[in-house]
Amino acid sequence: MSSRTAFITGGAQGIGQGISTTLGAQGFAVAVVDLNLDTAQATAESITAAGGTALAVQADVTDTASVQAAVKTVTAELGPIEIAVNNAGWDDFMKFVDTTEEFWDRVLDVNFKGMLRVCHAVVPGMSERGFGRVINIGSDAGRVGSSLEAVYSGAKGGTIAFTKTLAREVAGKGVTANTVCPGPTDTPMLRAFAEKSGDGAKVLAGMTRGVPMRRLAEPADIAAAVAFFASDATGYITGQTLSVSGGLTMA
Repeated sequence: MSSRTAFITGGAQGIGQGISTTLGAQGFAVAVVDLNLDTAQATAESITAAGGTALAVQADVTDTASVQAAVKTVTAELGPIEIAVNNAGWDDFMKFVDTTEEFWDRVLDVNFKGMLRVCHAVVPGMSERGFGRVINIGSDAGRVGSSLEAVYSGAKGGTIAFTKTLAREVAGKGVTANTVCPGPTDTPMLRAFAEKSGDGAKVLAGMTRGVPMRRLAEPADIAAAVAFFASDATGYITGQTLSVSGGLTMA
């Protein structure tokens, strides 16, 4: 069990909700940071109802001032941020030639620059205190590519590379940085994207067939890897990229 403070972006639903709930059950004081405050509050309430400590905070990771305000609020309410989980993300399925520069900007702003904003806000404090865990949620799309997700794959590939470099820079400060790469995960967002194809069941079945374990990941599967990297016991593990994909990606 841990009493450390965890700051989880996109923490209200899907993979983020799984992470928030798991860390809350393990004793972390959880800041459920999300653009949707109502959903964040529902997740935080479920954690506190189970005996944990949680705070819902509204923040837009595409806005530096919003991120900084969220960090200030969490620090005041729960204490210094010791665990940062950059989970907030957004994508849409389409061929690269059909994308627009506006689409590129949104994907990069949410998935890549959002992570940068959070790290820039919390890593200096972690370094000063001599302890920190940065866990960035990448994607197997960033390791091997993914059809209809070219820009997203690039953003997640950048996440992996950035995390390794950050890990090198803060290795002597008691701070680790690692990336967790989910494979296809059964979330409302994935199902919504699949439905846009016109035959969501067929798309999801195809994804499932590609996984050696013959099932999509559940948010709790991803959360288990995040909890591992968040623990005090993993202080000698940094700069690593861990796929949680039922064997879809092996490296």
